[in-house]
Amino acid sequence: MPVSPLPYILDIEPYKPGDSKIAGVAHPVKLASNENPFGASPKAQAAYAQAAADLALYPEGTARALREAIAARYGIDAERIVCGAGSDEIFFMLGRAFLGVGDEMVQSEHAFSVYRIVGQQSGAVVRTAKAKDRAVDVDSMLACVTDKTRIVWLDNPNNPTGTYIPYADVRRLHAGLPGHVLLVIDAAYAEYVRRNDYSAGLELAGEADNVLMTRTFSKIYGLAALRLGWAYGPASVIDALNRIRGPFNVSAPAQAAGVAAIGDAAFADQSAAFNEAELPRVTGALEAMGLRVTPSVGNFVLAHFPDDDAARSAAAADAHLRARGYILRRVGGYGFPNALRFSIGQRAHNDGALAALGEFMA
Repeated sequence: MPVSPLPYILDIEPYKPGDSKIAGVAHPVKLASNENPFGASPKAQAAYAQAAADLALYPEGTARALREAIAARYGIDAERIVCGAGSDEIFFMLGRAFLGVGDEMVQSEHAFSVYRIVGQQSGAVVRTAKAKDRAVDVDSMLACVTDKTRIVWLDNPNNPTGTYIPYADVRRLHAGLPGHVLLVIDAAYAEYVRRNDYSAGLELAGEADNVLMTRTFSKIYGLAALRLGWAYGPASVIDALNRIRGPFNVSAPAQAAGVAAIGDAAFADQSAAFNEAELPRVTGALEAMGLRVTPSVGNFVLAHFPDDDAARSAAAADAHLRARGYILRRVGGYGFPNALRFSIGQRAHNDGALAALGEFMA
């Protein structure tokens, strides 16, 4: 009898990252993965290079210097922070610590696809709440909660829509949950949001016994290649994650670059300011072509193509763009088969992609 995995593992559809290559195109323009168009902070790059001198040594196992740098930046307790190889690793640790066979988790309709994988790998039941106007609907989420629910996932802002819910609604969601349910607030794009009614959830994670907030260094800090993320929440949850965390799960170069990155406020501010100006410009250009665009607070926009014109479908647009060296993100797996996600890149790259789309829509 051949070796076989647990039965529910084969039900998992593997995560599909955005493409980065086009056959026959030497240097395609990638606007598919919401990466920072400025790259990484020069200070972070220097710290990473310096760490190369000690590659024979194991990293500090608790990422203490990084946790302390994060704590100093946000005025929080370093002992209530855990770091991971990207937010993804923290999500999988949460699944191992809090989900078992027959347990349930709740996510929104267009949620980040890794949440589902986390639930499925644990043998948990994944309940998906209908969205409203492509945004999280608090009432729909609460209606999915049962006595078997263990985790509720909230990506705020959402990827791929760029929508968000105000902090008052986040608190309402939390208030409606039983005490045994963990609310996980994924705030990967928080640094880009410029709305007075938004909060990343830091305060709630600091005061509640059942809220964990996660963040990433992949977006505003431009460290996607290093796989670096962190979470903040109640001591009991952090303790559980540390008990199952790999002993050296964050590499020494990643830790060093993270410390330098979070200390370089000027770079992060420059990145956020560029996005604040470029996001509405790209949105307006797409709308001027006749495309419907979901209002976004992230560093990307979701452009919807006409449903009654097969010649101008998202698939046809994608082919047209790739033929000209541009890669945007197909998002059919998120419930948008006729839309493309457009990451805000360098201005010249945005202009090139917009020109190609304008040609397609003409």
